[in-house]
Amino acid sequence: MIRPMNILLVDDEALARSRLRSLLGQNDSHPGLVVVEAAGAEEAKALLEEQAFDLVLLDIQMPGIDGMELARQIRLNPPSPAVVFVTAHEEHALHAFELEAIDYLTKPVRLERLQQALHKVQRLMASVQPSSDESQADYLLIHDRGRTERVPLADVLYLKAELKYVTVRTQLQSLILNASLNDLEASYPQRFLRIHRNTLVARAAIKAIEHTHVSQDGEGWVLRLEGLEEPLPVSRRQLSAVRAALSGDL
Repeated sequence: MIRPMNILLVDDEALARSRLRSLLGQNDSHPGLVVVEAAGAEEAKALLEEQAFDLVLLDIQMPGIDGMELARQIRLNPPSPAVVFVTAHEEHALHAFELEAIDYLTKPVRLERLQQALHKVQRLMASVQPSSDESQADYLLIHDRGRTERVPLADVLYLKAELKYVTVRTQLQSLILNASLNDLEASYPQRFLRIHRNTLVARAAIKAIEHTHVSQDGEGWVLRLEGLEEPLPVSRRQLSAVRAALSGDL
C-alpha cells in the first residue's frame, strides 16, 4: 500500500509554486500528497526543523541561499528527505546529481515527468523502511575483488562513509561496502546510532564518551567502543543522543 508522501515545495516565485501544486493535485498515482510551501531557503530550513518531509521539490536560483546550497545543508542533517530540483536552467544538472538529487526537472514541468520523479521517491521510501524483524537481514553482504562475504551485523562495530562507499569495521577487519549510510541507518535504527554525519556505531558496543581537545571543526568529544582502540569523533549535534544511549535512555 502506498502511504501518503509529505512534500516541501521551495520556490521564491508564487506563480511557480502554484503551478507545481496544481500538477501535484492532478497526480492520481500518488493519492494523499501533503504539500507545504516555502518562499525561500530560510523558511524551508525552519519547516524542515519542525516536521519530517519525504521530498523537497527545490528551485535553484533564489535570493539569498540558493537551491544548491540548501540541498547541501539538507544532506548534512540525516536522515534527510529526497531532493528533486525544479528549475528553468539545465546547466546545473551535473552538480545536482553530485548532491545525490533523485531527479532534475526543468520548467515548465510536465505532469508525466513529475510522476516519474514521484515514483523514484516512492521506491526510495520503500527501500529504506526498517524491517520489523531484523533477523531477516542480520548480516551485510559484501562483494570485494570477486569474493562475496557475509558479515554478521552483530560483529560490526561501526560504519563510516568514505566518498561513495562505507567502511564496515569489525574487531578483526575493515571492509568496503557499496551502500548509503542513510539507508543503513534507516534499516537498522535499533542496532546503530549516528555519532557524526559520516559515522554510525553499534549501540551494543558503546563503552564511554570522553572530552578531548577542541579541534578545528569545534568538536571536542570522542567515543570509545568495546573491542576497538580507535576513538571516534562525536559531533556536537549528536552529543545528546550519544549520552542518552550511554545512559540507557535511548
